[in-house]
Amino acid sequence: MLLAEVKAMVMDAAGGDPVLLFALRRRLFIRLMYWERGTPAERTKLKAAKHKALSGLCAICGELMDVEGLESDRTDALDSYTAENTRLVHHACHRQDQEAKGFR
Repeated sequence: MLLAEVKAMVMDAAGGDPVLLFALRRRLFIRLMYWERGTPAERTKLKAAKHKALSGLCAICGELMDVEGLESDRTDALDSYTAENTRLVHHACHRQDQEAKGFR
């Protein structure tokens, strides 16, 4: 029901213009993603602060991490990427942790 209403609103706003419809869909998609995850700049700032606070150590294995390639892992997937709800981990550690939890 909600999706049908949003689709109708976007179609109406586009007024039959396929280029505008494409742009509106993209804009809506990006804004919804930012609502959940934060903007790329916000996530980069959070990662840098967490990296400094943790002395660059992976929250899973305790090994030193480079700034490049580290990942934010949410403690509670329902909550946003915040300092309280994230930990920094190596990509490989993150993948192993997700697999152990039954996620793919």
